[in-house]
Order: sequence, then structure tokens, then C-alpha cells
Amino acid sequence: MTTKQRAFLKGLAMNIDPIYQIGKSSITPEFTDGISEALEARELIKISVLKNCADDPKELAQILSERTGSHVVQVIGKKIILYKESKKNKKIELPREKKAK
Repeated sequence: MTTKQRAFLKGLAMNIDPIYQIGKSSITPEFTDGISEALEARELIKISVLKNCADDPKELAQILSERTGSHVVQVIGKKIILYKESKKNKKIELPREKKAK
């Protein structure tokens, strides 16, 4: 993912609310499945890490990214933004990469 594409997604993510919360039970297999389904449906999601979760949000983002095959767009404080292109219902058109001359 290019810097331009990441910046584009950050702009889109500013207007969405978190749809998942990570609490003291951290990341369970069921939670990961739910994230995968949400990514397929929405492509871009925001996750909130609650205060009772002892894990580092950056590490959680990396783990979720690996398990779901998504990209970490940004981690700000206790908010994680993930993106994964949908196979069935593509909604977000990323800016194209410019080819080197």
C-alpha cells in the first residue's frame, strides 16, 4: 500500500465510528472471524481498544492484520483502522500508483 493510498484511507476513516471494541479478553478466534466478516462487508473499519485491555494497540493491530490478511492503515492512541479490499462488493476505489518513468 502506497503512502498516497494510506492517506486517502485515513481521510475516509475520520468519518466512521468504531464498530468493534477490544476488551480484557483481547483477541479471540471469534473476534477475528467477526473482523474478517466486517472487512468483507465494509472494506474499511475502525476498532476501539478499551482501557481494561492490557495489550499494546500497535501489537493488536499487527496481529489482526496478519490473521485477517488486511492492511493496518493507522493506529492512533487506542483506535485501530484496518483496510482489506472486498472480493464480492468493492466500495472503495484507491488512488492508483503512478508508474516510474
